[in-house]
Amino acid sequence: MNFLRNTFAVLVGLTIALLVITLGIRTNPAWITFEDFAPFEHWETFLKSVEGDYRFFGFLLLFTGIGSVIGGVATAIIVKYGKVAYAILIGFALLFLAMLDIIIFPYHPTFYKICIFLTFFPFSWIGGKIVEVIYERRKRRLRGTEPQE
Repeated sequence: MNFLRNTFAVLVGLTIALLVITLGIRTNPAWITFEDFAPFEHWETFLKSVEGDYRFFGFLLLFTGIGSVIGGVATAIIVKYGKVAYAILIGFALLFLAMLDIIIFPYHPTFYKICIFLTFFPFSWIGGKIVEVIYERRKRRLRGTEPQE
């Protein structure tokens, strides 16, 4: 049963992270060169249209960080054990997808290629740590061992 729960948690975390990234891309109407909700079906055409726009890639890094944190939090909330480890798994999965994106489509600037390594893994780790700290404080409070202020 834990296997199904953990698999579900990872799928939910990835879905939420990709949804946040998609919503981040849609924040600027000038970047919307597609009719579908998500830009991923026409990703190559979309990347060609924003190839010289470094602001877009900066915002993409920002929203991938936010998506990694939120996806890591969602995953860590659902799993029972190893909350940080599963949140980090979200970061690795997103990093793998970003690496495939860079390899397949050559339209990314160099700073983006370097910064994705500094975005996905640490931010998903932060998401897992947030949940772990909250759960540990709650356990201590329920046991009555939390220091009084």
